[in-house]
Amino acid sequence: MSIATLDTTQHPNLPASAPTLFNAKAKKQLTFEQIAQEIGRNEVAAAAIFYGQAKPSPEDIQKLSSLLEIDQQILESQMGGFPDRGRTVEMPPKEPLIYRLYEIVQNYGYAYKAVLNEKFGDGIMSAISFSTKVEKETDKDGNNWAVITLRGKWYAYFTLRRSLLHSSVKQVTLHSLLGSVFLLSSISGSGWID
Repeated sequence: MSIATLDTTQHPNLPASAPTLFNAKAKKQLTFEQIAQEIGRNEVAAAAIFYGQAKPSPEDIQKLSSLLEIDQQILESQMGGFPDRGRTVEMPPKEPLIYRLYEIVQNYGYAYKAVLNEKFGDGIMSAISFSTKVEKETDKDGNNWAVITLRGKWYAYFTLRRSLLHSSVKQVTLHSLLGSVFLLSSISGSGWID
């Protein structure tokens, strides 16, 4: 069984909880699939918590504390704030697998956008009302294939525009949101997960 571990020298922007969680995970020899089953989330969501890219619920913290035998108060103090999303990966990414995902956006981003626009009209795919999963598929010749499913709620542009115009969103938040919209519509979803 292969276990994902963490080399903190390769990830200088991770939160304090990441080494705590990964060290306990390695000690227990648990996969993200096993952890996800115990906390009631999917494995990508569980991994996102470990990397500080998803905010765990109090129930998640309690279950992780019990499963990984980490003092709950330590986890609460390390994971009690809000995630600083998007800083864990340099752009463009250098890690080969992550770069392939980036390359998918480069090569197929506008194709995804065109097909999504044809199917749904002008709008965006949410990265907040979003879920994703990873599956392994083996073909008849014994070749392994990675299957990544991205599922996001569709927001028509008119609805999004109207809600933004009638809200008290600050300029910085609006700018961040619109930057995210461009990226998200280009890759057919990438963001927050169940």
